[in-house]
Formats: sequence, structure tokens, C-alpha cells
Amino acid sequence: MIKDDVKLGRDVAIFQPDLVNLYGCELGDETKVGAFVEIRKGVKIGARCKIQAFAFIPEGVTVEDGVFIGPHACFTNDRYPAAVNTDGSLKRPEDWKTETTLVREGAAIGANATILCGITIGRHALIAAGAVVTRDVADFAVVAGNPATVVGDVRKPKR
Repeated sequence: MIKDDVKLGRDVAIFQPDLVNLYGCELGDETKVGAFVEIRKGVKIGARCKIQAFAFIPEGVTVEDGVFIGPHACFTNDRYPAAVNTDGSLKRPEDWKTETTLVREGAAIGANATILCGITIGRHALIAAGAVVTRDVADFAVVAGNPATVVGDVRKPKR
């Protein structure tokens, strides 16, 4: 479902609009969105991005231009998630603290990567499939593992 409050740029392609959940977000020109993607309110996606199937992008995330987000990539926005408070009462919206995450221009996030909140992923950085990113990633860095650590530089590919 694409809610009426979604702002779509020029030539945005949402390949299966009945199989996405988009609300209160902005998608830049020529961005492409696969099936079963959820993008929540306040999220800003830049131009010419590719968001693959089953990606989850919650409140607090900003994605700059030319970013690739692989299938099943998952962002978080709360450092201490819980359903109830320590006294057992159900958490209310004011009990959460949304932390922001920034994905800089040209970055690529591999399949099944998990991106914890409150970090910045640098320009043209590459996040390996399955990586768990717990801290900032420098421009052009290649990171992999859990927790993700630097394993290379995209400007110096190992062939």
C-alpha cells in the first residue's frame, strides 16, 4: 500500500505497488523499489536508489542519492527496543527514543545486513551481505561480519 502522504519524485518505479508498505516518506527521482519493502514516515530516500525486496527502513533513516539497499536489509531506530517498560506496562510512543541513521551517497548495503541506529554509513561504502553494522563506516570502506569490521576499500578491489 502506498499512502497518499508519500512524496514520489520523477520516474520512481515501484514494481509491485500492492506489495509494499510506504507511508509518510519521500522517494527521490528515478528510485526503484522492490516487493515487500516497508518505508516508514519521515524517511527520505535520495534519487537513483535501488531498494530490493523485503527491505525495512523505519523512522529516523535518511538515504542519500545512488544508494543500493539489498534484499532483506534491516535498519533499526531504537537502541533499547522493548514491548513493555521494566514495570510491565505497555510501552507508549513517548517511551521510545528514535535515533537517526544516515546512509551517504553511493553506499551499497548487502542482502540481510542489519544496520543499528545512530550511525553514518560513508560515501560509496560497501556493507557485506549479512553484516551487522554497529558503528560508523568510513567513506569507501568495505565492512563484513558481526560486528562489522573493515575488510577492504572499494577503490582497491581484490580480484
